[in-house]
Amino acid sequence: MLIDLYIKNYAIIDEVTLKFDQHLNVLTGETGAGKSIILGALSLILGARMDSTALINKSEKCIIEARFNIKELQKIKPLFQEYDLDYDDLTIIRREINTNNKSRAFINDTPVNLSTLQSITQHLVDLHGQFDTSNIKDQDFIYEVIDALGRHELLFKSYQEVYYNRQTVQQSMQKLEAEIAQAQQDLDYHQFLLDELEEIDLKEGEEEEIESQLKLLEKSEEMLQLNHSINEIFNNDDMGLLQTLRKAQEEFRRLSNINPEYEELEHRLESAYIEIDDIANEVSKPNTIDQLDPESIEIMQARQSALFHLFKKHQVNSSQELLEIQNALNEKIGLSTSAEETFKQLQKEWKVLDEKAHNLADELSQSRRKTIQTFEPEVNKIIHLIGMPNALLKVEKSENKTLNKWGKDQLQFVWDANKSGKFHSLDKVASGGELSRIMLCIKTMTAQAMELPTLIFDEVDTGISGEAARQVSILLANLSQQHQIVCITHLSQVASKGKHHFYVYKQEEEGKVHTHIKVLSREERIEHISEMISGGEISDAIRSHVAEQIEH
Repeated sequence: MLIDLYIKNYAIIDEVTLKFDQHLNVLTGETGAGKSIILGALSLILGARMDSTALINKSEKCIIEARFNIKELQKIKPLFQEYDLDYDDLTIIRREINTNNKSRAFINDTPVNLSTLQSITQHLVDLHGQFDTSNIKDQDFIYEVIDALGRHELLFKSYQEVYYNRQTVQQSMQKLEAEIAQAQQDLDYHQFLLDELEEIDLKEGEEEEIESQLKLLEKSEEMLQLNHSINEIFNNDDMGLLQTLRKAQEEFRRLSNINPEYEELEHRLESAYIEIDDIANEVSKPNTIDQLDPESIEIMQARQSALFHLFKKHQVNSSQELLEIQNALNEKIGLSTSAEETFKQLQKEWKVLDEKAHNLADELSQSRRKTIQTFEPEVNKIIHLIGMPNALLKVEKSENKTLNKWGKDQLQFVWDANKSGKFHSLDKVASGGELSRIMLCIKTMTAQAMELPTLIFDEVDTGISGEAARQVSILLANLSQQHQIVCITHLSQVASKGKHHFYVYKQEEEGKVHTHIKVLSREERIEHISEMISGGEISDAIRSHVAEQIEH
């Protein structure tokens, strides 16, 4: 609900605050008094672009600020979360136009761009001007109307849940199908790479072992000579170390027999002999160098070359990384098979959801058909009452082969203004005034079933009088029982139904014309509406008639 609207330095309005009633608010005044200026200011709050010519006083910035009570609007709270805005039941929307004509917008003091502002405010205010057809052009609007009247909320909610699940599964299938197709293209190549790696029978760290052995082989001849020399030192028959130590042992034994103090040294020499004999035995054993022949060296070099080739091919530096690639290739080839199984499961799931979605769409379509059959005569009855007796509004319904978020139906409002039997798209052939009154009729029918924001009607009564005007006033009054209405009018019938009556007038001050707005008291309303009826001298009978209208 719109609580109040503050306007400063906009067109010929210096500064004004309008406080609104929660039911029917009417604005009256002479042509050119500035009623459209108020709508222009409100349009800025809704995200319209600023016309720099509207700033008469270029030395001060323009401020338009509106306060809304949004507690009852259930759909809007998630939008605050989506746009990361502070939510408050009392929400403030503000536009500022600086002296350099640059505009800024704020929601609860947080700066926002016009796109965000429009996304939020479209749920706060619904403006039906003479040339406004936004709701008629909105593809969602007709479905919302028919489903609200048909009480299809639970059915439609069930359909959408299944439909979007079906869409999610379908998207997963499409993604997986593309992955499978790509995997099939890569399968032969991956299998070739895997076979190559498996054939070489990789062992972690073997490149280091091969490199180490090959380095040893480079010194193999020198190592063999040293080994032979060491053996000679240990085992030479004439001067070998073991022979010398054995001889020393015999001498120590004889010495210890003479002097027991030498026994310990004898035992230590015995231990040294045993250790050196063990070393000599180890040196004399065959080793890997002895066992390597030129052929085994070539095999080792070929293995090293093959490993280096794979390192370069796969852009890695170790057999461990090659093993990881081998495992990854195994997984990719395995995934190709598992992906096909997953795709088959998704296909089954999609078929179940598709069948369920079509069944719900059929049920929804049948229910809409019944609702349309009831809606058309009812809405046309109201349309005839408000001054369009020869006009007919229809809902053109066809069925799509493919499902969409609304089901299988293609709905469109079509219009025949003169019983010609030829119907055309409503937004293409209806005049601005007709569209505004048609929207009034539709929203009157859906008022209790739909969550509607503040509704603003700009001269919805243009071109009608008498009984038609009375019926429009009744529709507005009835609609205002469920929703806040702001209506600019020239008709006394409509003005008399208002719970809050704003009078817009111009006044010259210091050589300049300014727009002023005042809320009329009961007595002022009687005088003003009586003047609207008489156009001149006001009789007591007119005053009495107006007072009675106001009371009812």
